[in-house]
Amino acid sequence: MTNATTPRASWSIAPEPVRSADAVALFRDYYTEVSDRYYLLHEDRRTTEEELTKGLAAETGTELEPPAGVLLIARAGGEAAGCAGIRLVDDRTAELSRVFVRPELRGLGGGSRLLAGAERTARELGAERIVLDTRHDLVEARALYARHGYAEVPAFNSRPYAERWFAKALTG
Repeated sequence: MTNATTPRASWSIAPEPVRSADAVALFRDYYTEVSDRYYLLHEDRRTTEEELTKGLAAETGTELEPPAGVLLIARAGGEAAGCAGIRLVDDRTAELSRVFVRPELRGLGGGSRLLAGAERTARELGAERIVLDTRHDLVEARALYARHGYAEVPAFNSRPYAERWFAKALTG
């Protein structure tokens, strides 16, 4: 695995099928982290293997398949390091999801590059606005979005774990 000294210049961002081995591994890492953080905060425990398996089965990522969706994989030094999903929710709005960079590679520019790639992809799909939801406890993600011009907006969905909503205009 690439280590934390990986230079920013070695990052690449490209679409990849949601069922690729790297995508599946990144989804597992992503889901494990957000699930563990939730259970540690609310129940003082980590996610069980049964809960992880059930969650991954329910969240397959098929909404990120073309033609209305795209999964982007970030690579650092050629190795899968993170992901971000984009999908159209209507003709003018794209939704950002599953933004994740492996912990050992955080702080090296991957999150910013994933956001830029997701925004570019959303524009290519015809979107004029990008939206996302997240949780209160995912403070690093919220800070990343704020740094890149995402503004908090009123709730636009009622998903079980959605606690904060953001949007950004992609035009102008």
